[in-house]
Amino acid sequence: MRRVSVLSFHRVVAWALAGAAAMSLLSATVACADSPFAASVVSYTPGAGAVAGFTEPSTTLGSPERFTGEGLFPQCVTPFQPAYRPNEIVSIGAGGSLVVAFDHDVLDDPRNPFGVDLLVFGNAFFTDSSFGQGVVAGLASEGGSVWLSADGVSWTPVPKVEADGLFPTLGYLDAGPFQTTAGSVPSDFLRPVDPALLVGDLAGLGYEALVELYDGSGGGVGIDLAAVGLARVRFVRIDGPAVGYSAEIDAFADVAPVAPSADLDGDGAVNASDLAAMLGAWGTATPAMDLDGDGVIGAADLALILGAWTGGTP
Repeated sequence: MRRVSVLSFHRVVAWALAGAAAMSLLSATVACADSPFAASVVSYTPGAGAVAGFTEPSTTLGSPERFTGEGLFPQCVTPFQPAYRPNEIVSIGAGGSLVVAFDHDVLDDPRNPFGVDLLVFGNAFFTDSSFGQGVVAGLASEGGSVWLSADGVSWTPVPKVEADGLFPTLGYLDAGPFQTTAGSVPSDFLRPVDPALLVGDLAGLGYEALVELYDGSGGGVGIDLAAVGLARVRFVRIDGPAVGYSAEIDAFADVAPVAPSADLDGDGAVNASDLAAMLGAWGTATPAMDLDGDGVIGAADLALILGAWTGGTP
């Protein structure tokens, strides 16, 4: 009977807080209109070799391209055929630079898949070893370095990352490697590909196997803020190489976190045991129970667990 009384008390506490939490969530949703993509161009200086006509930096704002070549050679954007029109990508050039800003801080979020927090989309592509069948032979990329800043003044380089590199953009999950009509199942531009994969791991893969490895992602070069010692950034700078190729950039994205399941104990149901576990972690920063990702276990997390309530046992 004592255990029942404790759980009943927890339920009373939970339901009492739920109303306030729900109102808080509603207010936050209304107030938060941030775009997950870069929102403004701070500066752009085309360098030597920047391709004429591909010098409009605002093309890097908003979502990456899913379909390219309208009015010329229409085609889906796939890892074998990248965006290529002047209104879709900007050319940096040797010695050039592009600085963009988000309308919010991009955070180092432990809930993000693979720990990746930021994605950069270029127009790199895989070369095909099978004459139109889409078998990965190698990667055609044009480099460029990535720098990050919280204030637009102090900059931190991202080592061993090419801005226009892995992983080439995938616009649709149901389109073939050289398809000329739009697909019907869009990829997720806020989800990264597993950064542990290297070009050598992909060599020889057929298109279906490649898409399977993308696992729903739309591609992009993944950056983990923790790996460069940053907790948050708002500005991204792409520098062209000192000499040589000109990187082309399409877009920038803030990775969407994967919220922990409300089934905290993994028994297949959201019930009193999950609620008790959350209340036991109340006020802490336990990531596995931080359902709303605000860094502390509180009323908003409680509202989410109650909203997913199934009761009973599996």
